[in-house]
Amino acid sequence: MVEIVDFSVEETSIEGLVVLTMKQVTDDRGTVREFYRESAFVAAGLPSLGPWVQVNVTQTNKGAIRGMHGEQMHKLVAVAAGRGHGAWVDARPGSPTAGAVVELDLVPGAQVLVPPGVCNGFQSRSDSMQYVYCFDNEWQPGMDGVAVSPLDPALGIVWPEPFDADDPAMVSEKDRSAPTLAEVLGIGS
Repeated sequence: MVEIVDFSVEETSIEGLVVLTMKQVTDDRGTVREFYRESAFVAAGLPSLGPWVQVNVTQTNKGAIRGMHGEQMHKLVAVAAGRGHGAWVDARPGSPTAGAVVELDLVPGAQVLVPPGVCNGFQSRSDSMQYVYCFDNEWQPGMDGVAVSPLDPALGIVWPEPFDADDPAMVSEKDRSAPTLAEVLGIGS
């Protein structure tokens, strides 16, 4: 028996941030997922993003948090193996959705298209989660972008797994010491 899940697009409360369901074909051998098909993206009204110029895969231990980073590039992100919890915040000054936060449980088959300047972060919910990032621009040290602390209480993010915020194996010093969203957006200055 063959099961087919069609490609679909769901808007979020952050302008330009969309949740995608990959086209998936499952049979007795397992599942094939279309990670990126240019024609499907364009037909859905999404930007043409090919060719990707950098692809990273992270392996993250249960409870560890990575992010929130919003470089000036499109990112297509997804869990390849395991399970996670994703969070995104619009840190673009002047954006009509500046300050909006979206959270989503991440499982294989779900993707998120992250526009430039929207911060991306996640927490692993399985012993070893693999997270795939496709970039339309190569990451460079010091490139334009923004970071927000994933621990900023004003974001209201509920990280579902217990973690020690002072343990660098759970949250890096760089992420822990990133500015708050209010500091990034110049609110209250």
